Amino acid sequence: MRIDAHQHFWIYDPHEYGWIDDSIASLRRDFLPADLKAELEGSGFEGAVAVQARQTLEETSWLLELAASAPYIRGVVGWVDLRSPQVRAQLEAFAGNPKLVGIRHIVQSEPDDRFLLQPDLLRGIAVLREFDLSYDILIYPKHLPVAAEFVRHFPRQRFVLDHLAKPPIKSGGVQSWARGIRELASSPNVSCKLSGLVTEADWHQWKPEHFAPYLDTAFQCFGAKRLMIGSDWPVCTVAASYAQTVDLVKNYLSQYGEEVHEAILGGNAARFWRLVD
Repeated sequence: MRIDAHQHFWIYDPHEYGWIDDSIASLRRDFLPADLKAELEGSGFEGAVAVQARQTLEETSWLLELAASAPYIRGVVGWVDLRSPQVRAQLEAFAGNPKLVGIRHIVQSEPDDRFLLQPDLLRGIAVLREFDLSYDILIYPKHLPVAAEFVRHFPRQRFVLDHLAKPPIKSGGVQSWARGIRELASSPNVSCKLSGLVTEADWHQWKPEHFAPYLDTAFQCFGAKRLMIGSDWPVCTVAASYAQTVDLVKNYLSQYGEEVHEAILGGNAARFWRLVD
């Protein structure tokens, strides 16, 4: 089963999606399951994991409703307030839905660079294993040392790094980012999504070879069993089509055998989130 491990849906509202500024004005419209279905099928994917874009409980409920109506949505990474004393009750409200597979917080937007180590957040993360939920780590390269410390608090919790921590592909910087990736990947309970990379490159002049040093580092640090492909659709469309986005990873994988292909294009995601066909 081939799975796109990272994509989003929304009904556009300028107040709800204030981060969609003039530079990405093409995203100022609705993106719904019917829009993605043809893209998935055209690139040979049979399923997808929908990831939250708003930090509300309503967002989580809405994504689960979409998953109920669109069977190709195999899982949902939603949001609950992990810092709230009521986090367990919030999770219990969703516990009966097997399509809720993980939780995410938009850490990259937090003003505190050490947000991941705040005691109230750590208390919330500690509750996730009770509900068999993973946690998506959404950060910038500057947060990688803190993230490495963060995951060491929870050696039995499943984590996945989104977008390779958004490496500086446009500028070509590798070394500092790679050191952080190496440290984070040293915790075996952390996986990584090969997603969101085209938007970190020059949107109009990127070439496949621009991504090779970052993909090389990902393979060296995480290995083929802890990597999964993701499109970051529709955000990726500001820099590339859906097919171009996923083909970057597919073409890179041509140097590896079929077993690696099947793992990264879906097998690892299915195993990580315990998805069923």
